[in-house]
Amino acid sequence: MTQTCLTFRDLTLGYNSHPAIHHLDGTIRKGSLTAVVGANGSGKSTLMKGIVGVLKPMAGEVVRAPGVRAAYLPQQSELDRSFPARVLDLVSLGLWPRRGLLGRHTKEDRESVSQALMAVGLGGFEKRPIDTLSGGQLQRTLFARVLLQDADLILLDEPFNAVDAKTVGDLIALIKRWHGEERTILVVVHDLELVRQNFPETLLLARQPVAWGETRETLKPENLLRARRFHEAWEENAPWCEPDGHAHGETHDHIHHDHPHGHDYDHHHGAGPRAA
Repeated sequence: MTQTCLTFRDLTLGYNSHPAIHHLDGTIRKGSLTAVVGANGSGKSTLMKGIVGVLKPMAGEVVRAPGVRAAYLPQQSELDRSFPARVLDLVSLGLWPRRGLLGRHTKEDRESVSQALMAVGLGGFEKRPIDTLSGGQLQRTLFARVLLQDADLILLDEPFNAVDAKTVGDLIALIKRWHGEERTILVVVHDLELVRQNFPETLLLARQPVAWGETRETLKPENLLRARRFHEAWEENAPWCEPDGHAHGETHDHIHHDHPHGHDYDHHHGAGPRAA
């Protein structure tokens, strides 16, 4: 029987009453490897933050299976590179679920950090200040932190941006290793060819689910065109959502959305990848 890692139930996420992703229904299977694709502003990063709990739903919910531990790697642009920290300090943050933020690190912990750095090709970098690292070296460091977290669910937001081709190849290999260990992985990716070559399943977003399932089917030209049209319609309409109790005296438990006209998408049609 196929196990479910994540369930989305009519999920709407956004900022300051402005929705960034609407009406997402479906499931993420345990042990699956899924790319999340779409234009800039289509809701990809917002979905990641909603899954990890950084962003609370405006409507609907994200349900994580009991006992699932998550590791989240945000975009590099969200990190403060000027913070006076060494590679060792950044990677060691992966130990906090077990040690706590102020817990003392054991000899075994230090060995685990060194092994994680070796696994990402940064052996001997422990004492390097993070502000001296290249984009590729920083991303490898962040992957080493994820390695230490030993999570069941791994969320990676644009991990291949601003890194060289060799680093991309090495990070893909590490993701495939995690996939082989039956971890559940979601990755925000811009390069569709990279997705076609390496990701079995794909979720295509345009502020709402456009297609979701086997990558070959999801990335068909007609779906990509549909996503582009949806996205352009959203840009033109600039939808606004009012929280409960603020919209014309409404009291029922739902959020109202002004949707672009001409959308014939059935939100419950793309219910995620089906069990094999």
